[in-house]
Amino acid sequence: MNKYIMVVAALLISSAGAEAQSWTGKASYYGARGHMTCAHRSLAFGTHVRVTNLANHRSVVLVVNDRGPYIAGRIIDVSTGAADALGFRHAGLANVTMQTVAN
Repeated sequence: MNKYIMVVAALLISSAGAEAQSWTGKASYYGARGHMTCAHRSLAFGTHVRVTNLANHRSVVLVVNDRGPYIAGRIIDVSTGAADALGFRHAGLANVTMQTVAN
């Protein structure tokens, strides 16, 4: 029992000091209409990420609720509402930075 408690305590301490992760790359959008959500290959569902369009510096906070993108070279798929807010829906793709934020 004490071993189990020590392992859980170590995991909690290591995750409490975790730094925000960040990526730079291409974003695309998919058909989740009106929701400020996104798809990411590996981040846990419910993770909040700040996505910033590098062309116009618009930024939104999105919630990961899906897996993807499945096209090489893309780091995130955002909902159509998020693509509108970021100003790249008509272009289809945008160069973005993405950073995890505290929930």
